Amino acid sequence: MAVIGQGLVLMVAGMGIVYLFLTVLIFVAKYASAFVARFDGILPQDAPKKAPAKVKASDDDANVALAIAVALG
Repeated sequence: MAVIGQGLVLMVAGMGIVYLFLTVLIFVAKYASAFVARFDGILPQDAPKKAPAKVKASDDDANVALAIAVALG
């Protein structure tokens, strides 16, 4: 029974350490986010990238026909 008791103590200690670590991690992430947001205005923002041009159905059909011709030929 002593081994089970030691196992339970080790389990509770391990879970407590993990819980403590995750709690500290949450607070550090929260304050780091606030810190970075404070200095966000220093660097210029990148211009938004344009969306790629849409492919027309006729271009897609031509590509399919070309692929079929290459596969058969």
